[in-house]
Amino acid sequence: MTTATIAPAPAARPLADTLTMLRRSLLRAVRYPGLTVFLVAGPLVVLLLFVYVFGGAFGAGVAPGVTPGAEGRAAYLDYIAPTLLVMTVVGGATSVAVSAAMDATGGIMARFRTMPIASGSVLAGHVLGFAVQALAAVALVLAAAVAMGYRPGAGPLEWLGLLGLCVLLACALNWVCVAMGLNAGSVETASNTPMILLLLPFLGSGFVPVETMPTAVRWFAEYQPFTPIIETARGLLDGAPLDGTTTALALGWCVLLGALGYAWARALYRRERH
Repeated sequence: MTTATIAPAPAARPLADTLTMLRRSLLRAVRYPGLTVFLVAGPLVVLLLFVYVFGGAFGAGVAPGVTPGAEGRAAYLDYIAPTLLVMTVVGGATSVAVSAAMDATGGIMARFRTMPIASGSVLAGHVLGFAVQALAAVALVLAAAVAMGYRPGAGPLEWLGLLGLCVLLACALNWVCVAMGLNAGSVETASNTPMILLLLPFLGSGFVPVETMPTAVRWFAEYQPFTPIIETARGLLDGAPLDGTTTALALGWCVLLGALGYAWARALYRRERH
């Protein structure tokens, strides 16, 4: 009598599985271009609105000595362009929450858990896929700002630093929003929950200096995560020397948000969905 042998299940390959999930995320972006279009359209609309409608007046406030009108619009474009690049990254993160919720509520992630693939690769595919999309959207928004007259003073090292900041911010926020998507009961809920992230730049130094705000609002604006991140991006694009404390806060917030989002997302992924 012969004894039947059972072939062992193929072992998970974390790197190969992550690349496969990344490819899946990018293919979804091609098949469902609505989310990708939103990444660029949203910041572009805000850029055009604030520069051409409000910029003439706001520019006189952000750059003392500038007269309202064309000179004010040019000054405000210099001030707001870094903010819109950061908001583009934030918009990509809010989209990843919808993508994760679609997989979770549609049962795809439940099937992935039964397959011999690295568990972290499923979530990492979402994070990396939307990070790539966000970086492409940042390049398009920056090109639009340049076409409007924005002239960054960044050198090669500053551009490299800006790229690193955008990648770090995108990955950090993507982990947070993946967790929000997994925690949502529906795709609709997942699309609304991350909106707080889009509001925070308005309550910081993104659109006006914090010095112009009332005391209570100013205190919140100075200590919330996006103010040091935006100020660091602004300094890199200006080519000016960076403030060490502000830069450390920006990087620290990114690392903290990424670590909390990663832990939350992994815990939710392992939890049995009913």
